[in-house]
Amino acid sequence: MSCSTPITRRRSRRIMVGQVAVGGDAPISVQSMTNTETCDVAATVAQIQALENAGADIVRVSVPSLEAAAAFGRIRKQVDVPLVADIHFDYKIALAVAELGADCLRINPGNIGREDRVRLVVDAARARNIPLRIGVNAGSLEKDLQKKYGEPTPEALVESAMRHIDMLDRLDFQEFKVSVKASDVFMTIAAYRQLAARIEQPLHLGVTEAGSARAGAVKSAIALGTLLAEGIGDTIR
Repeated sequence: MSCSTPITRRRSRRIMVGQVAVGGDAPISVQSMTNTETCDVAATVAQIQALENAGADIVRVSVPSLEAAAAFGRIRKQVDVPLVADIHFDYKIALAVAELGADCLRINPGNIGREDRVRLVVDAARARNIPLRIGVNAGSLEKDLQKKYGEPTPEALVESAMRHIDMLDRLDFQEFKVSVKASDVFMTIAAYRQLAARIEQPLHLGVTEAGSARAGAVKSAIALGTLLAEGIGDTIR
């Protein structure tokens, strides 16, 4: 027996993360992440393969150093699932993994630093058809936004995201998705609702520090379930 759904998906731009379509009319993709030391290539490859076997469409790998970037290149050759390279601060790491086969770069442009450095990352991504993910986190908002709002709020998360989006607009780069995560379920929901009304790019849904603990799983289920039921979300953690 089949039944129709009352859910209408939000219209979004379609991007490609490796061979996986995200946004547009593509199915909602599932992303997970490794928690191994990236420099331990064998352990990281084994975990990625386990995640793929469990049904993950995309896997995020932390790349905190140039040594980890070199390891990422070796990992990339041993797995088939698209890999998102999680870059924290150093734009040089983003440039390195772009050359080593990253399917997506997760960055916070504000943490990368000057716009000329962001431009170098964007140029590398554009040349290799690599999308970006702008990752905004309630725990690492810019200092001036912390001062302006006093504490993390949905409005602060969205303002941070829009700053980064405006920077990519100036660089004429539209191949990106966005996340605005918080550990508070209702803050997360409110931030995604606000952002969904303002941009056309796909949204990556997640709750900060959800991890594998039972409480984190419950938080994710509530936040992601609520947003997906409203048609918001193109890929989920």
